[in-house]
Amino acid sequence: MEGVEAKNEDINLGTEDDNSKIVEDRKLILRQEELDIAKNRVQIGQVELSKEIVEEQKEVDVPVIHEEVVIERRAIDRHPSDSPITEEETIRIPVTEERVEVGKHTVVTGEVSAYKREVGETKKVVETLKKEEARVHKDGEPHIIGNDGDYTLH
Repeated sequence: MEGVEAKNEDINLGTEDDNSKIVEDRKLILRQEELDIAKNRVQIGQVELSKEIVEEQKEVDVPVIHEEVVIERRAIDRHPSDSPITEEETIRIPVTEERVEVGKHTVVTGEVSAYKREVGETKKVVETLKKEEARVHKDGEPHIIGNDGDYTLH
């Protein structure tokens, strides 16, 4: 018999003063079904995080300074001079300007991180249900008496 185990041993269940013995021990094994519910993880896609180099033209106005030599000629009243006329007199005026030098350097502007998290949600099921409703059709002009006026007349 399935679910029943029998032992034919003599078992003493009492105290030393008690002379009662169980001659045959039988057991009934009880079983029940339980649900096995499983959830499976499936890959629904992936996210790829990468970087690319993007170039852009940058136009910057840089203020610079340069020197100009201004030559002015003025008329002077003709007064006598003690110096003889020579070709060896020279005036040298150094002229400078600021020049723009452009260099590049790399700086860190931010960081992008990505991580996964589990979010619990409840899935809502929407289904269209059909039901039957009564319709009253009139032919001619019969009188209709009902306990509710919810009839659609055609």
